[in-house]
Amino acid sequence: MRFDNKVALITGATSGIGRTTTELFAAQGAQVAFTGRRAELGQAIATQINGLYIQADHRQALDCQQVVGRVVEAFGRIDILFNNAGIVVNGTAESTSEQDWQETLDLNVTAVWRMSRLVIPHMRRQGGGAIINNASDWGLVGAAGVVAYCTSKGAVIQMTRAMAMDHAAEGIRINAICPGDTFVERWLKEGYYRFSGEVNEE
Repeated sequence: MRFDNKVALITGATSGIGRTTTELFAAQGAQVAFTGRRAELGQAIATQINGLYIQADHRQALDCQQVVGRVVEAFGRIDILFNNAGIVVNGTAESTSEQDWQETLDLNVTAVWRMSRLVIPHMRRQGGGAIINNASDWGLVGAAGVVAYCTSKGAVIQMTRAMAMDHAAEGIRINAICPGDTFVERWLKEGYYRFSGEVNEE
């Protein structure tokens, strides 16, 4: 039970990598809080793992604040933050709409910064913690037809590097993971043929 007495917060965790992460943390003894937009599914997962589900849209600053506040109120601390929520929108620079571009950056980049910014003071006070940001191999090498997504994940990788240097001396470890294509049941049903490794919370 590697995570006994640890509190883990996972965003975008009602399917895919996020859901599996909540299940694994719970199996390893952590107290788990997680977010997602699909309330019925979230509550079912919470019952399954004896965790805390919070419905949230991480593009909204107030939702992010409320999530962190509720987790601290419930458990008194946050030891691990997994910034997992994200979306993929197909499109080249020419075909991507203003709305799709902005929504991708709001969720894939700004929400990562916002959640980290809110959690870091709690980790500092408790003497340390760990933040994991879900990036993508496409943030490293790029891919055709997903310019907003590749841009956002490249930004997450650089943000992670900068934050890691800013907070290492405080005992806060900040890392990114860069998974490749991950098959998510919901996307298969909707006919997507290529996508990268995090939950589509649309």
